[in-house]
Amino acid sequence: MPVTVVRFNLVDPDATPASLSARYKAAVEMAAYADDRSLTTVQTEEHHGVANNWLPSPFAFAGAVFGATRHIAVTVSAVIGPLHDPLRLAEDIAVLDLLSGGRLVTVAGIGYRPEEYALFDVDWKRRGRLQDELLETVLKAWTGEEFTYRGRTVRVTPRPFSDPHPLLLVGGSSKAAARRAARLGLPFFPSAHLPELEAYYKERLIEYDTEGWTMMPAAETPLLHIAEDPDRAWAEYGKHFLHEARTYASWQSGDIRSAVKSAATTVEELRAEGVYRILTPDACVAQGLDNYVLHPLSGGMPVDEGWRSLHLFCENVLPRLNDAENLGG
Repeated sequence: MPVTVVRFNLVDPDATPASLSARYKAAVEMAAYADDRSLTTVQTEEHHGVANNWLPSPFAFAGAVFGATRHIAVTVSAVIGPLHDPLRLAEDIAVLDLLSGGRLVTVAGIGYRPEEYALFDVDWKRRGRLQDELLETVLKAWTGEEFTYRGRTVRVTPRPFSDPHPLLLVGGSSKAAARRAARLGLPFFPSAHLPELEAYYKERLIEYDTEGWTMMPAAETPLLHIAEDPDRAWAEYGKHFLHEARTYASWQSGDIRSAVKSAATTVEELRAEGVYRILTPDACVAQGLDNYVLHPLSGGMPVDEGWRSLHLFCENVLPRLNDAENLGG
């Protein structure tokens, strides 16, 4: 079966506290609905101080999802490692791992927005060293044994559910990130389809005599919205996709590589580009993708429209993907 992902970043540029509360609750209900229909993963992420209300606390959101679901995984892609206290992060992930029975996947990146570091008074220039310390610390913390941290002897409890530790990947698009993952024997999550970086990571595994693997986005990873009438949906809701695309574009300098990268400045350009796709159920099935990434609440999308998209996928697309898999088997 293809991997099926429901992505939530809870963006809403026009939100009131009441409407944002309704959006958060709807996202948890959508996650429960997806879980009941055996979708693979809820994906969420972390950004801070953004005017459009981008989710800043993905682990709190993950906890709510785990409380409402039984099987679906939650991938935090990505946590901005240097902004977190290493011991507290180890505790938070351990608790979520215990609550969920091992369903949390954490991708640790270093981010690409200096203003987020400034918000928390963290030195942008030390981000690489801080990330090294964070990863080394959480791995020691999850053993449940005493270890030395910043000159002190510490011990973190409780131990996580997962053995040897919760699934932790190192994210990024640089050789430094690949080296960091290989040195620690952690899997590598390139932020885009970067085969040359995957090859570099594998070379470093040999150099460090460690073991690891790569979870890399496909060359094409569109964000999907399902509608009976894509022309009408683009006309009514395209502005929400464009808002998110333009926000991402404003953050990404020339050396930032991302699986979701758009140069569009109008809804028409965005539609032609194909990064965001509004598809009928038939057209969605015909995509033949390895990963179906749904984004039902993208960019402030009305909750009712998000539900329509998710229902259409689960009722009109997913059964046919299952049938194709069964026939293939």
